[in-house]
Amino acid sequence: MRKARVLLSVYLAYMLEYRAELFLWALAGALPLILMGVWTEAARDGDFPLTSGEFARYFLMVFLVRQATVVWVVWEFERDVVEGRLSFRLLRPLDPFLDHLAAHVAERLARLPFVVLLTLLFFALFPEARFLPKPGTFLLGLLLTLLAFLLRYTMQYATAMLTFWTERATSVEEVFFLLYLFLSGTIAPLEVFPEALRSLALLTPFPYLVYLPAALLAGQEVRLFPGLWVMLLWGLLFLGLSRLLWRLGLRRYSGHGA
Repeated sequence: MRKARVLLSVYLAYMLEYRAELFLWALAGALPLILMGVWTEAARDGDFPLTSGEFARYFLMVFLVRQATVVWVVWEFERDVVEGRLSFRLLRPLDPFLDHLAAHVAERLARLPFVVLLTLLFFALFPEARFLPKPGTFLLGLLLTLLAFLLRYTMQYATAMLTFWTERATSVEEVFFLLYLFLSGTIAPLEVFPEALRSLALLTPFPYLVYLPAALLAGQEVRLFPGLWVMLLWGLLFLGLSRLLWRLGLRRYSGHGA
């Protein structure tokens, strides 16, 4: 716990040095707010399973969930390996998995004020999206958001381990990102998907990164089970895969670039 406290305090101070950049990062995640305008207008004139107000609340929650679950560890780890910086991390009595995780958690804390500011601006522009979730639903939604962050971090960390073999794991991550955008519920809620595509998407880890926590926080009816079990299964699978690739990759690592 002492290590965790020191890591968080150090990384939080580091992140606060880049407040303007953090604001730009938060603003760059405003895609759901843009899509919200498109879907709410479409719902007023078309036949959709959600009303315009429900679309607005859903995409607001998508915006907040994505702000809480953004991950960039594959880019950091790739630089560590290619530039030889991993050599210095290996000298520390701390697994890089936890080191990068602490940086992500600290960034969430530093990003929070900007996210609140953008949410208040959103409420001013779209008053129909204002609502108060039930306390139980809100707490469960926060728990699912935390699990979604851990799942996405574990997935991307497993992808980052490919750097030991390809040195360009970010290219693989870009392919996963396309699937993430389409299947996670970021572009459209799963209710508007064809039944066959929706059933297929629910077998992948992507809907649980955004759709499940966002829909729950927005007050929609969601099936927690077996969704939660699928989410935990994928998390354990990617965690085991990342640890296996880590052990195998260290045998190949030569510290080149250091």
